[in-house]
Amino acid sequence: MWDDMAVAAETSNWQDPRLGQHATGVALTNITRGLYADKANGLITKGRPKNVPQVSSVEPLSAPAKAIVTDCGDDSQWQHYRLDNGQSANDGPSGRRQINAVVEKQQDGVWRVTDFGVHGVGSC
Repeated sequence: MWDDMAVAAETSNWQDPRLGQHATGVALTNITRGLYADKANGLITKGRPKNVPQVSSVEPLSAPAKAIVTDCGDDSQWQHYRLDNGQSANDGPSGRRQINAVVEKQQDGVWRVTDFGVHGVGSC
């Protein structure tokens, strides 16, 4: 999901069809809204986030349909820039932060992120 978002964020393309390949529901809504706002504000994103997600739990254990995934993501090399002049948008601190995600098996058999939360810098 983060890789898809990083590619779409290079141009703030909130309609990039890749976004729906690994995200749906609240997760997809939050990603597309963020990219839409970036586009409206003349922002693009350069770089890539660093993620090492791990499954922390699944349910039910006998035939998993839902997983909780945790990560200590690093966004220090993934930053907003102004499209008009290429300057940094200076949008606050960056670094390592706790990320929790809900990933659910969909009716088509594909696992997609349905919701996620990103905590403040230094939370992990």
